[in-house]
Amino acid sequence: MTTPQKTIGSGFGPRSTAKEVLEGIDLTGRTAVVTGGYSGIGLETTRALAAAGARVVVPARRPESAERELAGIEGAEVDTLDLSDLDSVRAFTERLLSTGRTIDVLVNNAGIMACPRWTAGPGWEYQFATNHLGHFALTNRLWPALADGGARVVSVSSAGHHNSPIRWDDPWFEDGYDRWKAYGQAKTANVLFAVHLDRLGEASGVRAFSLHPGAILTPLQRHMAKEEMVANGWIDEDGNLADPSFKTPEQGAATQVWAATSPQLAGMGGVYCEDCEIAAPAGTDDTRPGVRSHATDPGQAERLWAFSAELTGVDAFA
Repeated sequence: MTTPQKTIGSGFGPRSTAKEVLEGIDLTGRTAVVTGGYSGIGLETTRALAAAGARVVVPARRPESAERELAGIEGAEVDTLDLSDLDSVRAFTERLLSTGRTIDVLVNNAGIMACPRWTAGPGWEYQFATNHLGHFALTNRLWPALADGGARVVSVSSAGHHNSPIRWDDPWFEDGYDRWKAYGQAKTANVLFAVHLDRLGEASGVRAFSLHPGAILTPLQRHMAKEEMVANGWIDEDGNLADPSFKTPEQGAATQVWAATSPQLAGMGGVYCEDCEIAAPAGTDDTRPGVRSHATDPGQAERLWAFSAELTGVDAFA
């Protein structure tokens, strides 16, 4: 049964860190997979899960960089994965499944934001292809190990989902590209994916969550000019953080770590979280925080699942 979008009084908040939400939780013997777990909030997620005893597999598009960043983190291991390439997704999942390990936590954390108009595969818009379709294929291909572990699957979305619903009439932005609407569509897809995966997976003990980690300065902003970030009030002319609402990477990782491990969420699933809480529904305008109804609609979630399965040729539940 899908959990209502209603706060539960977790006791944590926007300044909680990944380490704090894991206090008292022992992950010894557990296996986690964290995409993009070597940069920004992904790195802090890997660090926190490993410190709590988990073995953390970090599939990386730049494995050499990942090895450098994760050096010294006991329990972390690196493999190769390019989410924009479905052959790479298949190869990674075959390697991992061949080990016979169960997966207790999958954090679909890797992403790209506001990039130029690039395409992947047969002309898919790159943000949708990487942020959503790659993770869709990854999760479905890993299903045997996830189901065996009764896993939690965490889909890292963003408040950017407010920017756009799924554009069924033009998902690839062939009729004019808007990089922020494309990002918004991909982040809406991340929420809808968790809604339907939770519905499908609950009978196997697999629960899914999505979340907004907060605003954090990380390499995610690599496609933004300094002038744009200054104009947004994020940084000053010297490149220093100017917006006091921004989180540190350790704080930014907290909500996904909480969703992945907290006993407070036992028996729950299919919800969008923020600030280490289940988020309330947003209004009908663009006021944030909260989750927009276009991202939690079960009909839209089912339609997106079928569309994604058709595109990728992968569906663990077919």
